[in-house]
Formats: sequence, C-alpha cells, structure tokens
Amino acid sequence: MSDLESLVTAVKDAPAPDGVKTRIIGIDGAGGSGKTALAGWLAKELSTTAIVHTDDFASWENPINWWPALIEQALKPLASGRVARYQPTTWGQEERTAIVIEPGGTVLLEGVTATRRAFRPYLAYTIWIETDRSLRLQRGIERDGEDSRAEWERWMQEEDEYIEAEQPAKNADLVLRGDEDLWR
Repeated sequence: MSDLESLVTAVKDAPAPDGVKTRIIGIDGAGGSGKTALAGWLAKELSTTAIVHTDDFASWENPINWWPALIEQALKPLASGRVARYQPTTWGQEERTAIVIEPGGTVLLEGVTATRRAFRPYLAYTIWIETDRSLRLQRGIERDGEDSRAEWERWMQEEDEYIEAEQPAKNADLVLRGDEDLWR
C-alpha cells in the first residue's frame, strides 16, 4: 500500500475528538510546502464537505496571529454542529464572498499553523508537510511574483518562530515530504 493510500485509510478511520460533531483534518506545513495541493487531492479522495484555508484568516501583515478568529468563526461552530461563517481576508485585492460551511462530514483545515496547539482539540487527524526552504521560496515567488520576495522572507521568519515554538512535525499523526510531488 502506498503512503497516500495509507493516508486515505488513516483519515477515514480517524474519529472526531469526543464532543466534536465534524471530523476536521489538519494539513500543516510552511508556506509553499504543498498543503493546498494535498488538500485538493485529499478532498477528492474523501469527498470532503469543505476545505477551510488558514489563508482566509491570515494576511501579509498578520501571517501567524489570526488564529483566535478561526477558532471562533469556524472550529467552534463546526465542532458544536453549527454552521461556520466567515469573511476571507482580501490579501489587498477585491473583497471576497463570505464562506459558509455546513457541519458534519469531513472538513479539511489546510494552511500554515493548521495543527497549532490551540486547534488540536478539534482535529481528528494531523498531517505535517516537510519541504526544503529553497523550494518553498521558489514556489512562493512563482505563485506571487518576484515583487513578493521580501514579504515571503518576512513570512518565512514568522513561520520559523511558529515551528520552533510548537514543533508541529513532532505532534503530527503523519509527516509527508512536499518535495516528492506525490499528490501533484
């Protein structure tokens, strides 16, 4: 059985924590590691209800410390069987449509700090994606343009502090390599 087949089986078998009415799977890793691509692939494999992107709460100005809003607007409602509603960050562009997620089923929580300590009571299963820093920066610049290099470098410094403080790879149910393109 491949790593990805094992992942699908493990996620399907992972029960929601006691008292949590929606199974939430956390997919964490530093920027450019492959989290969004894995979440898209896994969503198809699992027929998930929705994907919550931490980028809908983060911004260049606030890359890490937006997490209380995600708990209040998404995790707590879904855990208690209520609809989650939130307004995604604009990232300096036009305002985006509000997001509404029905409770129940399986929801993927994808993005930088998606398995942080404060989120773990809501998570049924956690994945950390480990990817070389230079590849992550390359992917970020390819996606956001060379003009974003300074923002990416500042962002990566903030991520380093999160990783040092919380050591998400050590607490993950599974660690995958994001540079092997297994799910792309």
